[in-house]
Amino acid sequence: MPRILAIESTCDETAAAVVDDGVHVRSNVIATQFELHAKYRGVVPEIASRAHIENILPVIDEALQKSACGFADLDAIAIAHRPGLIGSLLIGVTAAKTLAWSTGKPLIGVDHVHAHLYSVVLDKGIQPEFPAVGLVCSGGHTALYQVNTWSDVTLIGSTIDDAVGEAYDKVAAILGLGYPGGPIIDRLAQQGDPKSIHFPRSMLGRGSLDFSFSGLKTAVLYHVRGVPGKDEHPAPPNEQHIADICASFQAACIDVLIKKIRRAMETFNAKSVIIGGGVSANRGLRAALSKFEVPVYFPELQYCTDNAAMSAGLAHIYFERNEFSPLDLDAITYSQFRP
Repeated sequence: MPRILAIESTCDETAAAVVDDGVHVRSNVIATQFELHAKYRGVVPEIASRAHIENILPVIDEALQKSACGFADLDAIAIAHRPGLIGSLLIGVTAAKTLAWSTGKPLIGVDHVHAHLYSVVLDKGIQPEFPAVGLVCSGGHTALYQVNTWSDVTLIGSTIDDAVGEAYDKVAAILGLGYPGGPIIDRLAQQGDPKSIHFPRSMLGRGSLDFSFSGLKTAVLYHVRGVPGKDEHPAPPNEQHIADICASFQAACIDVLIKKIRRAMETFNAKSVIIGGGVSANRGLRAALSKFEVPVYFPELQYCTDNAAMSAGLAHIYFERNEFSPLDLDAITYSQFRP
């Protein structure tokens, strides 16, 4: 039963986790930076890097303590070394390489986006039916994958502008709702009418598997503040109108995601669907996919946002194949899975 310690620092979460056999999570520690970035309504790379430096050692120490094991009990050190913010990545990659060198444990570098897909396995041990269509949807990523096995993953579609989670953050900023926008809009959407406003659904052509959310975000902006160059100035939305905007915006996002999933399923004869990333926690998306025509796999809520347990779990696949990384492993800003 391989026991792997993983480190996560791709963006604004400093995390460490210990996972047994790729499934059983012994510890999963996350230091968030929401309060540091909230006033900027988005992640500031320099602030994120400094916070990682402060958090990395205490987080690793806590993960080991909660797992009731030491370095001698580990079989490998894993690190999400791609994609992400370069300054943030360097903190985690340097820590992981240092630990691997000093303990003599093998190093395993994993792709952060690929790990989001694998997160559906954690604590469950249930394997999706392959081939599957995978959707990673978050503040930084919105992409579709053909997943034949956990070691055979191919990108088949991605956003050409905003990620869906980024669109949520920007719409929340337009409405003055705070940051991060996803959970706030999802909550308010439960109180609104999703049919009250018809926002556009960009499909990018009959067979496209790519995404675009920039036009939807702009449509919300014009609805709230009026179209530039025209005399009309809409009244500030009241509480119910804001809820209706949130519900209608969320309905548009979910419609696009589901239609693209269906396109991909038909193209690749998928037997199941795998959803990962921060937006996989969205109640509207989960409800819309609850009665889908094939099994749909979501992560447990604690593994939706960035965490290290998903990287430790995925690293198990590489460990079993004796595929280890060199100690000069690079931090890389782009994903392995790209056009």
